[in-house]
Amino acid sequence: MSFDKLNLNKALISSLDDLGYIEPTPIQEKAFPIIMSGKDMIGIAQTGTGKTFAYLLPILRNLKFSDQKHPRVLIVVPTRELVLQIVKEIEKLSTYTSIRFLAIYGGTNMATQKQLVYNGVDIIVATPGRLVDLSLTGILRLKDIKQLVIDEVDQMFSLGFRQQLLSFLESLPNKRQNLMFSATMNEEIEAVIAKYFYQPLKIEVTPHGTPLEKIIQVCYHVPNFNTKVNLLEYLLKNDESLNKVLVFSATKKLADSLFDTLKLRFPDDVVVIHSNLSQTARINSLKQFHEGTKRVLVATDIVARGLDITDVTHVINFDTPETPEDYIHRIGRTGRANKDGVAITFINEAEQEYQVAIETMMNKAIPYESLPEGVVVSKVLTDDELPKMIDKIKQKKGKDNYVPGPAFHEKKEKNKKVNLGSASQKEKLKGKIRTYRRN
Repeated sequence: MSFDKLNLNKALISSLDDLGYIEPTPIQEKAFPIIMSGKDMIGIAQTGTGKTFAYLLPILRNLKFSDQKHPRVLIVVPTRELVLQIVKEIEKLSTYTSIRFLAIYGGTNMATQKQLVYNGVDIIVATPGRLVDLSLTGILRLKDIKQLVIDEVDQMFSLGFRQQLLSFLESLPNKRQNLMFSATMNEEIEAVIAKYFYQPLKIEVTPHGTPLEKIIQVCYHVPNFNTKVNLLEYLLKNDESLNKVLVFSATKKLADSLFDTLKLRFPDDVVVIHSNLSQTARINSLKQFHEGTKRVLVATDIVARGLDITDVTHVINFDTPETPEDYIHRIGRTGRANKDGVAITFINEAEQEYQVAIETMMNKAIPYESLPEGVVVSKVLTDDELPKMIDKIKQKKGKDNYVPGPAFHEKKEKNKKVNLGSASQKEKLKGKIRTYRRN
């Protein structure tokens, strides 16, 4: 099916022609008639399936011109980067319209955002925290919202936005269309759907747990952080096909450590992104990686969801993700737009249980490769990898078997005596007692 077969207006067709898009993806094709009908909908789709256009096309098709100030469409996503990406997509599709749209996210001047909201807007794309903050000022009023989109809802919950999400849901008008997109479902999400959605239709594209077919997967068993660094350095130096590499780290601290180490060895090739960086630094890192001026982007899972980073040749899981879902999202950053991609995972002994869970969900083993001969196996451990001696001592003693050490001993007999003061003080005290009795 081509986009001409969908019930799009001339403005949207012209925008799609400018972008060179000819055929809708499966989720775009399935979602369009449901959203156009006004029914609530749940879309289950992995990253890279085109779900942003799946809801933007029908929303923009239905949105008529209005000079009212309050927003009519609200799109809520977990990260600032995803807000900016969706706004960019709206900008592309609304070239031939007068639709007003606004990005709302933290880390920027709220006074400026308040003024822009006050000026009037049709579509707001927001992160949950800043959305709630602006609503509390009274400047942003949500009483006219007709369509609500919650994108990457599972990531939103995992990042701790549950309370903010429930807070603004309570302030929305009852009569509205609810659209939710997620790569995974769980009981927490199901509870939100049951309370706030009305008989939603569910569509699913690419079965849960099935990685994109264009991705070649491979893993290495690597004992520790420093050996992982040595392996990564070896691959970057010896494999010319690694020309746009996304390296995932489990934590912000590890991301910084890895970035600092790689920066010494590849000073002009590496950037880093995580939530502790300023918004400007995050945008610059993504821009340099996206444009190809930097070869390697070290990242936490903040960029595993929703961000459209094109032409990633390799995804390297420096740390094996704890959940199979995160693994699928990470490797989904490569092998996009009908291009081949490679996902490489470094697995230490503690992470092997994560490997089992991933392979169980995929119903497929990740092919194993031996460490190349040129990789040095380091025996130096980081502070986090060193055995925790205090915990071992506690476990050895145990609560029931604990015996006090030398600091806990019986007092000597001479130290058990109570100090009653000098002899004269004792006589005075006896005299006071006799006087008291006579009285």
